[in-house]
Amino acid sequence: MGSTDLRARIAELVSEATGGEVSAADVLAGGSMIALGVDSLGLLRLVDAIELEYGVEIELNGPGRPLDTLDDLVALLAAVAPDESSPGAVAAQG
Repeated sequence: MGSTDLRARIAELVSEATGGEVSAADVLAGGSMIALGVDSLGLLRLVDAIELEYGVEIELNGPGRPLDTLDDLVALLAAVAPDESSPGAVAAQG
């Protein structure tokens, strides 16, 4: 899966996690997910979906990088699963 495909898939997961309130197109356009309307419940759903789909563990309460943009999420996955299939763990600031 290429970077463009990964970005599109993560954008879809954001939309699904928010029950469609935030569109994948809006996420792909960039900017803060909080500003787009992703609330704390949506973020938890998104983290669960990413963990299930990519076999990684994301620690929201641990030290690490913030998860506020699509680029943050793509960078996070690239850091823990360079081939998007390797299990790993990473801390995310939330």
